[in-house]
Amino acid sequence: MTFTTLDGVMQAPALPEEDCSGGFSHGGWAMPWWDEVMAQVRHEAMVEPYDLLLGRKTYELFASHFSELEGDDEASMMNAATKYVATNTPKDLDWKNSIPITGDVPAQLAQLKTQTGPLLQVHGSWALIQSLFTHDLVDEIRLWTFPVMVGPGKRLFGSTAATKQELALTKSATTANGVVMSIYRCKRRSTSAGPGR
Repeated sequence: MTFTTLDGVMQAPALPEEDCSGGFSHGGWAMPWWDEVMAQVRHEAMVEPYDLLLGRKTYELFASHFSELEGDDEASMMNAATKYVATNTPKDLDWKNSIPITGDVPAQLAQLKTQTGPLLQVHGSWALIQSLFTHDLVDEIRLWTFPVMVGPGKRLFGSTAATKQELALTKSATTANGVVMSIYRCKRRSTSAGPGR
């Protein structure tokens, strides 16, 4: 589940200081559209129970915001969810229901996907998403595209996600303020031989 600019940047949509790596100076670009989009996100993606798969940086951002919130439905669901955290530093995962994933992360995630449980959502987590694309571990993309361009930044479909992947659009909608929601199911990748197959 990803927010992206019209030119494909997913870096730091919510806060100016969220992720300044690479000299990125446009953090918070989604805020003018935030309230309408979040209402749609809650309806489309956060009604049914879900677990979370997060990179370490996104985990720390979310934990600092949601772990202490009370009386908020979104926070209650986040707090109740199992949080699987891809990290090289598994200590200090203090947000309740947090489980570190270390070592061969793609292999462990492939195994995790075979288990029964609620929908497993990825929020933010740019580097993790690139790895998921590379290892063909994405089943669905829930994409919100905002009518803004910011130039250089971390792109959802970076060079590591360049392997051919066909998608089927299963649902789309537009908020009144011009953000486009597109939900895609990933078809099976081409069976032609290539690197790493």
